[in-house]
Amino acid sequence: MGGFFSRLKEGLSKTRKNIVQGIDSVFSGFSSIDEDFYDELEEILIMGDIGVNATGKILEDLRRQVKENHIKEPAQCKEFLIQSIKDQMAVGETAYEFEKKQSVILVIGVNGVGKTTSVGKLAGILKDQGRKVLIAAADTYRAAAGEQLSEWAHRAGVEMIGGTEGADPASVVYDAVNAAKARGVDVLLCDTAGRLHNKKNLMEELKKINRIIDREFPDAHRENLVVLDGTTGQNALNQAREFGETADLTGIILTKMDGTAKGGIAVAIQSELQIPVKYIGVGETIEDLQKFDANQFVNALFDVGEHSEEE
Repeated sequence: MGGFFSRLKEGLSKTRKNIVQGIDSVFSGFSSIDEDFYDELEEILIMGDIGVNATGKILEDLRRQVKENHIKEPAQCKEFLIQSIKDQMAVGETAYEFEKKQSVILVIGVNGVGKTTSVGKLAGILKDQGRKVLIAAADTYRAAAGEQLSEWAHRAGVEMIGGTEGADPASVVYDAVNAAKARGVDVLLCDTAGRLHNKKNLMEELKKINRIIDREFPDAHRENLVVLDGTTGQNALNQAREFGETADLTGIILTKMDGTAKGGIAVAIQSELQIPVKYIGVGETIEDLQKFDANQFVNALFDVGEHSEEE
């Protein structure tokens, strides 16, 4: 994991400039902890894409800690602030139950966010864990999607169903579900078309796919993961909300976190939507998608060691 941590740290360098430098200047610029101090901190967190909701909770937590621990110096707050952000982002013990169960993972998101790539990388991760994986190529609208996914499936060493341009996505999923049952597959990963929120028919199709899985594979553990592009900031939050109205989202895959100044959105999304970030991507290779670890993420953001005290 050390290699990923350093890539994450490097990937978050613009976000660090955006948020952490501002926070540090508040800590060093104020001699006492007063309302102005909190106001300034609030502004930096909100401007850093951490979002109004998460910022409110973080500051509420910080005020409580300051009071309970009788802290007088702003500089002494930093540890508490870092811990509070970690608490906001903790993923929870049950987030990865699908790895141990027979499950169907639907991967959704608009075009261009790295959805097909994420499906391929996820297949590789699960295969490495000794799971038997099958991919359903149900994104039949985008010409290159099937070929692209086939390439990833090959790379990950897993089988794939579908991938014919213009085929009915729901029928691809139907075939894949039945193949998964017949072959004793552990995880069925479904890539879906890049739905734009305004395309009502695509959203309806997502519901149809969900109904087929419910009917054909009622005992399967279900995951609906939405892929969001970290570089789009608040827009990613809006996309997640839109998809949440159609599908019961269980997690987020946050891609393109390298080279964006908007990395704070990871905190905002989790807090606003109460949906955990489960995977985070910082580059192009299979190793660049990893399980999300709040501790690791916040340590990388604040440029502290990979493992801080509480571990």
